[in-house]
Amino acid sequence: MHIPYLPHTDDDIRQMLEVVGVSSLAGLFSDIPAAIRYKGPVKLPRGSSEAEIRKELTLLALQNKNTDSYINFLGGGSYDHYIPAVVRELVRRSEFYTSYTPYQAEISQGILQIFFEYQTMICELTRMDVSNASMYDGATALAEAVLLAVNTRGRKKVLICGALDPQNIQVLNTYTRNLDVSIENVPFLDGTVDLSILKEKCGEDTACVLVQQPNFFGCLEDMQEIEKLTHAAGAVFVVSVDPLSLGLLMPPGDYNADIVVGEGQGLGNELNFGGPLLGFFAAKKELVRRMPGRIIGETVDKAGRRAFTLTLQTREQHIRREKATSNICSNEALCAVMATIYLAWLGKEGIREVSSQCASKARFAAGLITKNPDFRLKFSSPFFKEFVIESRISAEKINKALPAGGILNLLDLGRFYPGLKNCLLVCVTEKRTKEEIEQLAEVLGKVPKWN
Repeated sequence: MHIPYLPHTDDDIRQMLEVVGVSSLAGLFSDIPAAIRYKGPVKLPRGSSEAEIRKELTLLALQNKNTDSYINFLGGGSYDHYIPAVVRELVRRSEFYTSYTPYQAEISQGILQIFFEYQTMICELTRMDVSNASMYDGATALAEAVLLAVNTRGRKKVLICGALDPQNIQVLNTYTRNLDVSIENVPFLDGTVDLSILKEKCGEDTACVLVQQPNFFGCLEDMQEIEKLTHAAGAVFVVSVDPLSLGLLMPPGDYNADIVVGEGQGLGNELNFGGPLLGFFAAKKELVRRMPGRIIGETVDKAGRRAFTLTLQTREQHIRREKATSNICSNEALCAVMATIYLAWLGKEGIREVSSQCASKARFAAGLITKNPDFRLKFSSPFFKEFVIESRISAEKINKALPAGGILNLLDLGRFYPGLKNCLLVCVTEKRTKEEIEQLAEVLGKVPKWN
């Protein structure tokens, strides 16, 4: 039966109600309790013109503090890296401009090739065997890695090493809330995991050990030692890594990680007020049939020409539900395309240069800030592009003063760790200039002391 969208006549409405099986329009809302239904006429304000609405929304938007008008030293999971113009230009092409993975391989060879190249680059970056065609974000990728480890090992205990992103831990707790899984935090010592306690906790009941490199404080963990303790207990070694750190740091495959996940937003994707993000997921070859999401494969067509297809799809919409390894329903295809363009444009030398600038500028900033006796480095452990400063001044007072100096707020670690009161996380990417870093140090020096 065809009901025209416009205009709606009384006969149209009566026909719709007959099909739905109710006698009146009010019947459509019968499931909503009467006590909370609005009664009486709806009083709407006079309609505004397009010009008036645009002006009002523009004024509202100007109240936002963003990275175009303020200097950004805020990290903690999303980062203000430079995005080459070529990324935005190419991703706007109509054949790429989709947020979804195609199903019809015969008409989607171009974008399938992009995803295949994305997987290849993630594997080269992490030195792992296989990668999927992206996930929602780093947090859900980490949670999926835990589910894979628990199901593979048949064990129930999950160990979190030291300073893992607290927001990722919240997502993990949500994922496992109704499962028979025990999640334990191994405390940190001087910014990195306490290896002696990890050794005590890691045993035959441990399904996996999770570690972030660099960790949430920006500190560098002893990955080789953690790997030894993890595999000695027969557990799965899961690493969450900043992909741009791998221009300098040893890739996870070289220290025998089993699963590597992370947040790929820094690979050519905007901050976008917190999303969308991009999760990557790579693993050893023996785990490929348990990996979540989709994996694009290379093959040949009937004519013997190179072709691409969705090779493995372990989600419940593609195979029997009882055999599915994940109910992840989609991925961040457009964000993965942007990451692919970014990685291809920079190449190995470009990634190394970005990593090197982040590391050197972060050390310059830490040295400059701590010349002021009101600030000191909280931890002595080596760091990459983020570091923690402890202040004699209230963190709240500092964050109130920074915008007046043209700088966005810093991350107050007291929100997540009661023992880190008045400790702030500072992030320095390759975008920050010497003058901007000096401006941060100057503004911090002008904040009045907390009495």
